[in-house]
Amino acid sequence: MKWLRKKNNHQPSLSLEQQRAEKLAELGAQLWALRQEQGLSLEQVVVLTRIPQRLLQAIEEGNLNDLPEPVYIQGLIRQFAEALGLNGVEFSGTFPISSARVNSRSLGNNSPISQLRPIHLYFLYIFLIVCSVNGLSQLLNNAVLQASNSQNQPYLKQKSIVKPEPTQPKESLKVQPVSDTLSDGQQGQVVQIGVTLKASSWIRVVADGKTEFEGILPEGTHRIWKAQEQLTVKTDNAGGVLMSVNQEKAKEMGEPGKEEEVRIAAKPKL
Repeated sequence: MKWLRKKNNHQPSLSLEQQRAEKLAELGAQLWALRQEQGLSLEQVVVLTRIPQRLLQAIEEGNLNDLPEPVYIQGLIRQFAEALGLNGVEFSGTFPISSARVNSRSLGNNSPISQLRPIHLYFLYIFLIVCSVNGLSQLLNNAVLQASNSQNQPYLKQKSIVKPEPTQPKESLKVQPVSDTLSDGQQGQVVQIGVTLKASSWIRVVADGKTEFEGILPEGTHRIWKAQEQLTVKTDNAGGVLMSVNQEKAKEMGEPGKEEEVRIAAKPKL
């Protein structure tokens, strides 16, 4: 009779894989909704988190097969959530990493097998993963901050800006390197530049004395900026940036891996 009572009381439970799939779908839907609410694209989240786009998309779609081990999935969810302004540790903590203790009636009372994996070891493992991810993120942030500070320091030796001769502005532009030339615009009071990224690079754009953009653009990005008087473009990887002035043929700003700054002034109104 005791055996019959145990069998009748048995309740079916979801497998660990099913629990992970359901929880990933739930968390992914919440992250997708919050990202849409904030008007962010997946490409922008890639820049914020340094996580490949295919992994972010797999999280939003709840596609467990396209993601790595569960411990890494939890770390990815945490970074994704923090990029959207959530408490990443609390949000990702609901994703199951290890198997919960399923009833062990078939093993007998107080089976020693259930004591081989104490629950505190799992928490310690999660803690170590979170600390590792936090340390890497902090290291990357410090590197970006130091690079930004070094670029904002005044230069002791500035490159001379050579204005083209009035009689041959186009020839002057062809002879001088792009980074050393203050080019006249061809559209009256408006000057326009377009940049296409051959490789991921840091870029700062200043239009008429106002910073329009400063940050890292991924490979393949194409952006256009306009100004009434002057545009200044600066990058830390001149060979990875193709730039066109007033829709002319684009060319590299300089040598790969080298810092370069280009200033382009609008043609004075006659």
